[in-house]
Formats: sequence, structure tokens, C-alpha cells
Amino acid sequence: MNDLMIWTEKYRPSRFSEIVGQYMIVERVHAFVKNKNMPNLLFSGPAGVGKSSLALVIAKELYGPSWRENFLEMNASDSRGIDVVRNIIKDFARTKAIGNVPYKIIFLDEADALTREAQQALRRTMENYTNNTRFLLSCNYSSKIIDPILSRCTVFRFKPLSKDNFSEIIKKICKNEKLKIADKAIEALFLISEGDARKMENVLQSCAAISQSINGKLIYDIVSLAEPKEIREVLSIARKDFLRARNKLLDVMLNHGLSGIDVIKQISKEIWNLDINDERKIMLIDKCGEIEFRMVEGSDEFIQLEALLSNFLEK
Repeated sequence: MNDLMIWTEKYRPSRFSEIVGQYMIVERVHAFVKNKNMPNLLFSGPAGVGKSSLALVIAKELYGPSWRENFLEMNASDSRGIDVVRNIIKDFARTKAIGNVPYKIIFLDEADALTREAQQALRRTMENYTNNTRFLLSCNYSSKIIDPILSRCTVFRFKPLSKDNFSEIIKKICKNEKLKIADKAIEALFLISEGDARKMENVLQSCAAISQSINGKLIYDIVSLAEPKEIREVLSIARKDFLRARNKLLDVMLNHGLSGIDVIKQISKEIWNLDINDERKIMLIDKCGEIEFRMVEGSDEFIQLEALLSNFLEK
């Protein structure tokens, strides 16, 4: 029995079993919910790892069918000014909760997008309505949250999902949706998503709309990226034959509709798989950074990629 199955069985009566890969965090939050004694919480971590999902699970487990009446969800990216805190949030915070839980929950997603003035107003609101309201903040960068708010919250730092977590989630989805998926497709989804389960599910849904049988090629076609082996082939050729590598790279870019920035990112990942010494790998990575900067500043993309390929030639 793997870790995910053990975890699912442990929390099967509740929705907490749906949160994968954040076992220590979920265990502590589950204890808060079980005792109905929850502090203000701050969830920090990369996108698509379960922060917003866990917030919704908390609300549904605490309040049951009446969770919508006791739960205010706002995205701070859309409403980031001080007026939102003074009006909408304060109006919700000052009213009593419905049911047998003594407090309501205000969930601020992407709280790091709030202006400093709005955060100062939020700090005062958190102080004034602590008896009947709990605040749950979610952000990608906790360093952008002011210290007075951090000191009033229990901070949980979410980590990117591992390859095993991804594999289990993908297999569960494919089983429920009656999809067939190859092992290489799972590997491709993990590489493309970079630990973001939301991105992975969107790509998988797009693939399922085209075919019930999903392979690696279909996934790379959907996201308009070259397969890693194509980039590796270009780099291998570039070590011996610059002109042929240049033409091959142009074909890859045209076939997949890649931008220069897309290619640079894929090249920088594949450099570490080349059979060259570490010192040369570091030099090439440094060159990738320089070329990407030139592209961002407005230089011609293909000329810059040609300049990058010239550094792979073994003299």
C-alpha cells in the first residue's frame, strides 16, 4: 500500500483525503478543524499545490451545507486596494457566524498582491474582529506580507508536488475518466507542469478532448513545446556541425510554433544532460542567461539563438 493510499484511508470520512503531497500541513489543519479551534492561517507556496483547495476543504468540513454563508472568498489580485478591506471585508467580519462554529472565515487568495496600505488596514481588522472571524491568507511569496500580519498568523509553507504525487493524481483521474495514459506521458506532464497540479489537469483535460489514449507526443503538441529529445538532438549536432544544428533548430521552432524564450528555457534544462564536463555546462548556462536577457530587451530571437548555438561547437 503506497503513501497516498494510506493517507486516503486515514482521512476518507472527510475531504482532507483529497489534498495530496502536503501531509504534515493537512494533519495539523485537520486537528484545528476537528477541535473547531482555528487560528488565523497563512498558506505560502508555489501555484497549483493545494492552497486554495485546502481552504475550501476547511470551510466545508467546519460548516457543512451552510459553508457559503460563513465563508468569504476574495482574490486580492482583483481587489487589492484599501477600500476593499474597509468595506467588503469589514462588513463580513463584523457579523456573527451561522451554526455551531463560533467564527466565520475570510479567505484572501493571492494576498501578496495587496498594497501595503491595504495590508495595514487588514491588520487592524484582524485585531478588531478576532472573536467572530478567522482570516485565511494564501500567497506565493510570504516575504511580500508585512510583519504585523505574519505575526498574527500560523504560517504553513507548501512544497511543490513530487513526481510520485503527480503520478498518483494522474492515474486516479485517468481511472475515473476512463483514459489510457502511457508512462512517458506521465513523465511529460510532470516536466511541463513543474509541480503545478492545476496546470497538469488543464493539459490533461485538453488531451482528453482529442483522444482517450494519451501519449507524450500528444501532450507536447497540446502545449506547443518541443520534445526534450528534439532539443537534445539539436545540441548534440551543434557540438560538431553548426550549420546543420541551426537548420534543425529552425525546423523545430517552426513545427511547434516556439518563441525564442521557450527554446532558451528548454535548452537550459537539456544542457545538464549533455556529456560534457561541469565547468562547460556552467559556462553554457551563463550564456543562456545572457541570451535570454538580450531577447527580453528586444534583440532578434533567431540571431541570438544562433549566437548561443555557436558556443556549443567543440573547437
